[in-house]
Amino acid sequence: MKYRQIKWLILLLPTITIGIWEYVRHEYLLPYLSMEMGNILSPIIVFAVTVIILIKLFAILEGIQEELKTEKARKAALIERENLARELHDGIAQSLFLLSVNLNRFGEKAALETDLDFQKTKQILQRIYEDTRQAIQNLKQLPSQELFSWTKNIQQYLTELENNYPVDIDFQWEIQDQTLSAKEKIELFACIREAVMNVIKHARTNKVWILAKESMHGWTCEIRDQGVGFSIERNQMETGLGLQIIEKRAEAMNWQFSIQRIENETVILLKKEQKIDAD
Repeated sequence: MKYRQIKWLILLLPTITIGIWEYVRHEYLLPYLSMEMGNILSPIIVFAVTVIILIKLFAILEGIQEELKTEKARKAALIERENLARELHDGIAQSLFLLSVNLNRFGEKAALETDLDFQKTKQILQRIYEDTRQAIQNLKQLPSQELFSWTKNIQQYLTELENNYPVDIDFQWEIQDQTLSAKEKIELFACIREAVMNVIKHARTNKVWILAKESMHGWTCEIRDQGVGFSIERNQMETGLGLQIIEKRAEAMNWQFSIQRIENETVILLKKEQKIDAD
């Protein structure tokens, strides 16, 4: 049913109801129903019929409004994705490309092509450039109709990682979408992304576990791997920065954050505990 039809039904429903009642009353009920009783019953019947039908009409109207809000949010998200992709391409990606060209020229002039530190710097720069290009491609791709199914969005992102990197991600998610606010979904997704990329780049392992559970007291999210561990990795500065980013995000959201080594596993834990008001 269309929005305009619903509006007309709401406007005409009392008139139609009282017209039908008066017709039935005068044609069939007049010998059995006094005028006074009929006059008393008229507003009651009109009110009862109007309420019953309007409840259904309002439910349909609310559904239409929700669809409009969802479509509006979806359109806004698409515009933001396009703007962000354009900014990344015109700004960061081009700057990284020019930096790479200048670095290669400098290496040739200074005869640094065989220098290990120089090669490592080139690899890091190339990796950052590739990550940026991949982010641009992801932003340009139209999201599915299930844009607001947050859990499926995570699964899609992890699948893309498995397609682009030699990694196998075991994803076990038991937190309901409605449990998390919009802000929590954004921050938790960013933490998971940072943690998984940290494992891919530094842990020297091809297996990652993401385990999330929900309880009456809140939820927990673990990212596990059986790599070399954060304390003995080669590029500890870059790894430590990634962990600091996760810790800062968790702190801003009042989540608990911890990272520890347990039986040859590195475990990053994010935890939220619900506050229970005392009676």
